[in-house]
Amino acid sequence: MSKQRRVQTVDPEFQRHDAQSAKAILTELVDVYATVYDTPPYIGDPFFSVDSFRSRLEAAFDTQGFETVTARLDGRIVGYVHGATLPHDKPWWTSLGTQRPAWLQELADSGGIFWLRELMVLPAHQNRGLGRQIHDTVISGREENVTALTCIEDNEPARSAYLRWGYTILGQIKHAPESPVYDAMYLTSH
Repeated sequence: MSKQRRVQTVDPEFQRHDAQSAKAILTELVDVYATVYDTPPYIGDPFFSVDSFRSRLEAAFDTQGFETVTARLDGRIVGYVHGATLPHDKPWWTSLGTQRPAWLQELADSGGIFWLRELMVLPAHQNRGLGRQIHDTVISGREENVTALTCIEDNEPARSAYLRWGYTILGQIKHAPESPVYDAMYLTSH
């Protein structure tokens, strides 16, 4: 008679953080980034350096509607998302011009789009649905009815996941002259 092994799964603990409480866990957030982006083609690229990310994250704390949702297992952050209300005049957004339908432009003008800035899961916890859980947790708690994000166009499997989750590609953008090309996407969530 063979014994069956019983695999016990532990559900992560999700926690929402506003800018103030996210500042208190800044080091943990940056450490997750450092681990996730410690792989080619990001290693050695100044745009993806840990210091550059820390600066972008600290600047994001001051944006309207900033929020982070963390997923913890055994007290340790294993993944998180952060974002804010999309500023209607954000350069990557406005660079899309007429690729944005009029209704989306109007929604952005009224503060009705959530900008999902970063979503990451530690490599040891990837490909288990955790990214989707974190994503769905953050957008289910937002007042905005549309979520927008940018994804490096050759960042697989993330790009394919967003498309499976229902995102539509608006066009391609660059966040800075030194950044790679990103697909700008949106999802109607309500």
